[in-house]
Amino acid sequence: MVIGSGFGGLAAAIRLGAKGYRVTVLEKLDAPGGRAYVYRQDGFTFDAGPTIVTAPFLFEELWKLCGRKLSDDVTLVPVSPFYRIRFQDGSHFDYSGDPVAMRREIARFSPDDVDGYDAYMKASEEIFKVGFERLGDVPFSKWTDMAKIAPEMLRLSSYRSVYSLVSKFFRDTRLRVVFSFHPLLIGGNPLTASSIYCLIAFLERRWGVHFALGGTGRLVDGLVRLIEGQGGRLRCNHEVREIIVNDGVARGVRLASGETIDANVVVSNADSAWTYRYLVPASARSRWTDRRIERARYSMSLFVWYFGTRRRYEGVPHHTILLGPRYKRLLTDIFDRKVLADDFSLYLHRPTATDTSLAPDGCDAFYVLSPVPHLQSGTDWSVMAEDYRLAIAGELSRTVLPGLDKEIISSRMLTPQDFQDRLCSFRGAAFGLEPILTQSAWFRPHNKSEDIENLYLVGAGTHPGAGLPGVLSSARVLDSLVPDASHLASLVTA
Repeated sequence: MVIGSGFGGLAAAIRLGAKGYRVTVLEKLDAPGGRAYVYRQDGFTFDAGPTIVTAPFLFEELWKLCGRKLSDDVTLVPVSPFYRIRFQDGSHFDYSGDPVAMRREIARFSPDDVDGYDAYMKASEEIFKVGFERLGDVPFSKWTDMAKIAPEMLRLSSYRSVYSLVSKFFRDTRLRVVFSFHPLLIGGNPLTASSIYCLIAFLERRWGVHFALGGTGRLVDGLVRLIEGQGGRLRCNHEVREIIVNDGVARGVRLASGETIDANVVVSNADSAWTYRYLVPASARSRWTDRRIERARYSMSLFVWYFGTRRRYEGVPHHTILLGPRYKRLLTDIFDRKVLADDFSLYLHRPTATDTSLAPDGCDAFYVLSPVPHLQSGTDWSVMAEDYRLAIAGELSRTVLPGLDKEIISSRMLTPQDFQDRLCSFRGAAFGLEPILTQSAWFRPHNKSEDIENLYLVGAGTHPGAGLPGVLSSARVLDSLVPDASHLASLVTA
């Protein structure tokens, strides 16, 4: 039984199907995907969440497990530049995987930092070889697993923040921003996230940044077909209210409808804090108590505005990051002070730069995302959402989308309140637990529950963390934790 049909849950279902299990995926919403849900309205297709596909081999593995090729169902195309990073003064940096082009871009800002780029990428590669290749799909079930890697983590300066390590290689403050923003893609604060996340820079250079033609939902649909091809099934509109635990063993689930379903293995792709706080009875928990869950640190949330325009904005690339007037102080407002600031930095997604099929002829599809505090900020989004959207629309109109207010023909919003109420994210945190060193690896909720036998966790809130490579790797971890179905059946019979 898999709770939730995000990428982690779908990948876990396929991997367990390959181990001989008869898998049922239960989804609260009316369609699969979780944060990768797809909205279709007014002729536009809006991917709700993940749009940046890196490490495509992790998807290819899943298709191979089912005797197929990813290209049978999904076409991935490279995006270049990976991102255009626009500063307040109108200057921009095109971030790509081409070392020559990157040196040229760096030289435009700070010729003295070109050599620092080569040194930084060398450091990123070294961190990548340890943090991703060696540890990304290894379970941290015992504290000794953490102790074994501690010397290597110290050697790689994982105690430093991403921003601190980047600053070692770049003197120009703008370049420090360009090379330190990556943790925001997984819910982390560049000023506090462990420098282990500097591995993302090399990961992107190695495999590139890709987009699925037809939208990220094509990947979701393809994974569902793989599950069904294995004999598994997906049941939408089935909200799980409780994981049934008897004598310390997960035995199945109870739905909101009152129906109970037995299972030998339960995998939760729901937010890890939500899983323990609301789905697992308190009497069955000794490690992830209510107190511990409440005291943990959680990622920022997101305000997302999806909109379609009656015209096309040629020249706006697929991914644009629009930086506000502040960097460090805005991050402090979001993560530490938890206040909704008047200014913002934005990520603008224009998929129709790559795939025009996602909008009616002559139109563009967009979403713009603003990192904001999670619900501990006390913001009443039922009151604030429209004003905040108008402020963002004004900034986009002033910068990269002139005349935007007269061009919008389709619109919808997703707020931190929706992350809590619709997506069951604890405190509306969009990425689960904040990725800091003391909430990573062994310190994170384990992929195999510490308290409950036959309960496993995948997704952003468990090891190794958020982002498509992270959640797909969390399902990969199960390969070494969940016994083959034949072995479990023999134990049950015995």
